[in-house]
Amino acid sequence: MGPTLRRPRRRRWASLLAVTTVAVTAGGALACPAGAAGTNVDFATHCIPPAIAGLPPIDGTTTGNISVDNTSPKVGDTVTVTYTVVTPAANNPTDLALPADIMTPTGKVTLGGAQTGDVTVAGPKKNDPVPGKGVFPSFSMTGTFKVTSPGAIKLSPGDYNIHTSYILELDTPCTVTNPPAPVSETVTATDSTPVNNRAITLGSASGNAGDSVTVNGTGFTAGATVTLAGRAGDAQTADTATVTAGTDGSFSGSLAVNDRTTTGIVAYEGSSWSSEKGAPPASYVVNDTTPVPAGSQKLTTTVKAGTLSMSQAGDAVSLSAVDFGKGGASTGSLNTVTVKDFRGGPAGWSLTGKVTDFTGPGAKIDAGKLSWTPACATKAGSPSTCKAGSAGTVGTSGATLASTPDGTLTGGEFTVDAGLSLDVPAFTPPGAYSGVLTLTLS
Repeated sequence: MGPTLRRPRRRRWASLLAVTTVAVTAGGALACPAGAAGTNVDFATHCIPPAIAGLPPIDGTTTGNISVDNTSPKVGDTVTVTYTVVTPAANNPTDLALPADIMTPTGKVTLGGAQTGDVTVAGPKKNDPVPGKGVFPSFSMTGTFKVTSPGAIKLSPGDYNIHTSYILELDTPCTVTNPPAPVSETVTATDSTPVNNRAITLGSASGNAGDSVTVNGTGFTAGATVTLAGRAGDAQTADTATVTAGTDGSFSGSLAVNDRTTTGIVAYEGSSWSSEKGAPPASYVVNDTTPVPAGSQKLTTTVKAGTLSMSQAGDAVSLSAVDFGKGGASTGSLNTVTVKDFRGGPAGWSLTGKVTDFTGPGAKIDAGKLSWTPACATKAGSPSTCKAGSAGTVGTSGATLASTPDGTLTGGEFTVDAGLSLDVPAFTPPGAYSGVLTLTLS
């Protein structure tokens, strides 16, 4: 009697194990989750159930889909990847029901084209109950990668594994039979525009014709040859000198200024000044030492140059809440920033911003998911006109919020605003998330 009872029990035990492990590769022709941007692709897979299940390897066709949060990133951006196994290889082969929330998937996405490698992805321990002989649900896994090369980066579904927690802790690995699998999604990366941190200061803001002025620079390329030059408005004068930047990108040099029309001094790398390789002009005036004719009186007054400064209406912004499971745009408005340019020289200014990741309860929202729509207004009578930066991603690499160009005479008062939008992933854990947006005026 004892052996008769034990044998059915062993068969039932094996059946339960089989259901648990086959579930990782099983499925029906389910639609790809809403919002997925990639193309569904079919590829052959070879899945190996744990030996304890007593099942042979499963060779079948998997339908996979790769989607990304940004199809046009810049080099340095972080891209979030979602790998969805839409149609696994088989259905539940037994009459036993499979409980909910026992499957934890992991896998990889293969990169090709301009950037190669694998992206590790993982999914939550989440699945609907599956009836006996029923269709297994699709499942999704997410991960991130940093863009390191410009060009077309092709993403293909890779190997995946399902860890099951039902009766025993078991793994069933499924590999791509003929790697790589077909391309499901392509992102086109562009070179990021580095922030120009070159700047100069002068030992004096004025001097007589022929006097030398000390020029100190920072933020230049280490070891680069830097040209110092006078400027009269937007045109370079004949007064030039060269220095070599140190290993930290700084230098100290001297420029003899002879041209009486000089309004400023610049420093740059390369053959001519540019906003990408040069420091903005520093104001400089050549004193008028022309003798006063007999019987005349020379009247002089002074307009004192001020500073470039900014202030903001507050230091905290509360973005709108989003629902768990839905996610979407969490929106708000930047506190108004007031820029005052009272330097009175030829240099414009640039206001840039960069943001950290948004950290919360055991999770984070990537900085690349914050975007803004800048706006800028110029106070009447200002010599310069403010230009708003482009709408788009802020991220850790930074973006321009507003600027004014160089000119013969610049300055004025300006107010800068921006609409903010944080793209919160649908299943971000509930809680408060915060990041720091840093603004830099130069």
